Amino acid sequence: MPNGQGSSLPASAPAPVAAPAAPAQATTLKPNDLRGILKYVPRFQGQIFVIAIDGAIIADENFNNLLVDIAVLRSLGIKIVLVHGIGHQLRELAILRNVPITSHDGTGITDAATLDLAIRAGSRVSHLILEGLTQNSLKAVFTNAVRALPLGIIKGVDQQLTGKVERIDKDFLSELIAQQVVPVITPVAFGPDGKSLRVNSDLLAAEVAEALHATKIIYLTPHAGLEISGTVRREIAVEALKKLIEAHPEHIAEAMRSKAEHAIKAIENGTPRVHIVDGRIFDGLLNEIFSNEGVGSLVYGNDYQQIRKANKRDVRLIYNLTRAAVKREELLHRTQQAIEKNIDQFFVFEIDENIIACVTLSTYPDKSQLAEVGSLYVLPFYHNRGIGKKMVEYACLQAKERGVTTVLALSTQSFGFFTNVCSFEETTKDALPEARLKLYEDSGRNAKVLVKHLA
Repeated sequence: MPNGQGSSLPASAPAPVAAPAAPAQATTLKPNDLRGILKYVPRFQGQIFVIAIDGAIIADENFNNLLVDIAVLRSLGIKIVLVHGIGHQLRELAILRNVPITSHDGTGITDAATLDLAIRAGSRVSHLILEGLTQNSLKAVFTNAVRALPLGIIKGVDQQLTGKVERIDKDFLSELIAQQVVPVITPVAFGPDGKSLRVNSDLLAAEVAEALHATKIIYLTPHAGLEISGTVRREIAVEALKKLIEAHPEHIAEAMRSKAEHAIKAIENGTPRVHIVDGRIFDGLLNEIFSNEGVGSLVYGNDYQQIRKANKRDVRLIYNLTRAAVKREELLHRTQQAIEKNIDQFFVFEIDENIIACVTLSTYPDKSQLAEVGSLYVLPFYHNRGIGKKMVEYACLQAKERGVTTVLALSTQSFGFFTNVCSFEETTKDALPEARLKLYEDSGRNAKVLVKHLA
């Protein structure tokens, strides 16, 4: 059983924002380790990933490696749509031509001069992407699949040639994908009159993902991940992120606020997961997708969305997951046969379809208002992220739905977690039903007995 201490939102006073970290060089997954990659193929094959590449990443020396990674994804049957930014190139072009611009990222006013440079920058970037994909033997096309309308007047200010997405031509994009073509989408869209409008690329990725029912958006940025109060968060529930943006947007690094806002929009509109990854890391894209830990930040649906009832296919995974804890006598030994026999008692927590935690909820036939939480385990990499607490809370919710009023837990090493984090109280073994008491005494483990009364 891990120390599954619950995480909390940052305090009201934001911590100083740390300087951007240099891109990491070490990687945990080797792309040539086919066994490490191919085990994920059945999970992701045929799914659509929208990969949104910041303009700064296209200018980075790792860009060519990213294109190779994208070719790997395509070779494994993952369908890719590329959306790119141009902010970096637009600012460079403005300096080179000595032309003042009104907005570099498509979120502010776009005047005629800025739009003209944006079109030039977008065309150049799209060409670089097509050139790189061609070198990796991929078919690709620069599309006009995004239709937009002028943003109009916001708070009395005319946004001029800045656009908002009206429609994504999903039939067109779906046809390209079906023909093994990678669509490349630039942040310059087309209005009803066919004229160009500047659109923010973060927004564009979210709109494309919604239209195509993509399972992931992967934002490739020149930052280590989603930085909150100076620390990169490896995963965060969308509800927590939304509350944070509404109450304390200053806690989120300014460079990441647009990504955070559009991650929320994407998930609320049906995209299950949004990744924010440092595109400067060699093999970073593959590590994020094909390893349990990842290298960036993951924004996911509600706190319990990743918890599900276990099934027989999970038996071996649960056994392997808990084996180390059994050796340390943190958990009671269960054979695979015992796990399978009681699989209906198990709930598991998944991240990108990898089981990283489990818990059981068992009831007593002669004590319908009593239940027991057990076999709680979280992989060490995910300790101190609140996952253990979520698992216990979820089990208690399930118990309450079944009419249970009191939940028991037995622990030899993690009773502090149950009492301090999950609001259990220590009690005596007399609280156990007769049959359970006999098992308790026969085990000789002398575990502490803890109880929680459900409101």
